[in-house]
Amino acid sequence: MGCILLGIKEINVNKLKEHLASDNSERRLIDIRSEAEMAQGVIPGAEMVPMHLVPLKAEQWRDSDSVILYCRSGARSGQVCAFLQQQGYDNVINLRGGIIDWVRQGNKIETLQRKTG
Repeated sequence: MGCILLGIKEINVNKLKEHLASDNSERRLIDIRSEAEMAQGVIPGAEMVPMHLVPLKAEQWRDSDSVILYCRSGARSGQVCAFLQQQGYDNVINLRGGIIDWVRQGNKIETLQRKTG
């Protein structure tokens, strides 16, 4: 899937694109940035779970084949991966370089519709 850095599994943007193109319904892509950051755009298909809510939502991911987490640069999502691994999750993967690398390599992002009222 990717290299392992300090015990954290990582995936690069090119491998993520291949992974997303495969038909794997048991894969989750999780954006852990703040709502303000997510409002600027997300990777298509991502679920939005701000970092502070990860401990409350993580149980939903236990049976997934893989849970790919990303943030702006890969630092926060790497910390979340380490935390989840300490909780016994072996299916978590960090997107190296985060959404910055995703955009830098010319990939599209989706902007969220603003909720009104």
